[in-house]
Parts: sequence; structure tokens; C-alpha cells
Amino acid sequence: MSTARTFAFRFLQVFRGGPEDEGEYVEYSVPVEEGMVVLDALHWIQAHEAPDLAVRWNCKAAKCGSCGAEVNGRPTLTCKTRLSDLPAGEPIRVEPMRTFPLIRDLVADVSWNYDVNRRIQPFTPPEDAPEEAWRWQQEDIERVQEFRKCIECFLCQDVCHVLRNHETKDPFMGPRFLVRVAGLELHPMDRADRRRDLKDDGGIGYCNITKCCTEVCPEHIKITDNAIIPLKERVADAYYDPVQAFWRRVAESGAAKPPPRDDG
Repeated sequence: MSTARTFAFRFLQVFRGGPEDEGEYVEYSVPVEEGMVVLDALHWIQAHEAPDLAVRWNCKAAKCGSCGAEVNGRPTLTCKTRLSDLPAGEPIRVEPMRTFPLIRDLVADVSWNYDVNRRIQPFTPPEDAPEEAWRWQQEDIERVQEFRKCIECFLCQDVCHVLRNHETKDPFMGPRFLVRVAGLELHPMDRADRRRDLKDDGGIGYCNITKCCTEVCPEHIKITDNAIIPLKERVADAYYDPVQAFWRRVAESGAAKPPPRDDG
């Protein structure tokens, strides 16, 4: 009785090339086993067909965010994308994240994101209250905790049409960093005011809340509803509300102080 295993095969069209050339899609035939994900298929290609294929990955558990790429045009983690969930009988196209500069094959240069991150004012607790005296409600903890689930895979940055198509990357920080700012601004013990930075350097006005970032988040963070919209409301209250604008002009004239900021 034969013990040979019978494999099905899937065809992967993998982008190969670097910034110095146009690149091309190279097709590989990969034997498939049950439960196989796209990253497994890429590793098989490295082991058997193309040892020089550049692929970034680390944990293979959907927690490090390193293996982000575009599979059939959708930004995704290749370690979390099962071959069985992709249309049968069709080639699977794998590309690097197109929003960022290409290094080689499936590896993109995401260093721009870390530059943006460094420009955000960090957590700023009250100077006159020791940490052991801090108190806040459970609902405040839960609200901020959602934002801390971010694994910085930058899939939301990749799919964002503002960063991807409108070539306004410099003035728009993108959904990942609006999530980080929301985690700071909505923290009950934070005392910094980042609204002007959001309006000017952050370019929050560019976002027209299409929710494409929320759809690709592997941690299911409600980026648009819970982070971006509350920040937009705060910026609108501060800079586009006529009553607040009146009080701001009065304060700038030295006649009076504006009403306290409402963080509710």
C-alpha cells in the first residue's frame, strides 16, 4: 500500500524586483497542505525555487506585524491569510505594500512611519500629582486599551487613499498615528494639547472617513469610529466652532481666558 502523499498545487504570482527596475511578477507552483498560509507558500518558494526572494517576517503569529504585504490587491498579514480562503483555481498575486518605497521583492521601506511617530508629543501626566494618586474610571481604561492593541503592521497606512494616491504623505500622519494620538488625547491623565498639531502637521482634515483603514486592521481596532472621529471633533471644536473662536480671540487679546477644554 502506497504511503505517498498527494498535494494540490496553487500558483503564486510574486513580485520580484527592486527600485532600480520596473520589476515583474514571477509565477511559482507551490504544493499545498491543509492550513497553509501565504507566508508558508513564500517560505516554500524560498526553500525550493528562489532562495534570494526577499520577504520580511518574524513571529508568524500575527503579532509582530512584519509580514504585511498585498495579497490579491488587499493589504494583509501573509501569516494570517490562508490559501484556502482565497479564490480557488485562480493565481494568488503577492506584492509589497505599495504606499512605501520598495527595497526589494516583497520588502518595503516603512521608516517614514517612525519619523512621524517621533514628532508626536508623548504622554504628559500632571506635574503636581504623584502617580500613586492617579484615579480614573474603568470605561476610560477600556477606551484607551483598544488603541494599545496596535501591532504597527502599517496595513492601515498602506490602504489609506490619502497616503497612497493623493501624494500628501508629508502633511498627513495617517491612521496608525491618529490611533496613537487618540490613545494619548483620550487618556484621562494626559495634560498635553495636540489639537493644533493634528490640524497642521498631522493633516487630520485630509481624512474623509472611508473606513478603509478599519477594514484591514488585523487587531480589529475601530480606527475611524473610535480614534479618528473623536479627534476630528476635538479639532473642529477648537478651531472651527464660532463660540470657541470668539473666546480664543478674547484670550489672545488678554481680556479674559477661554472656557476650560471639554475632554468628554
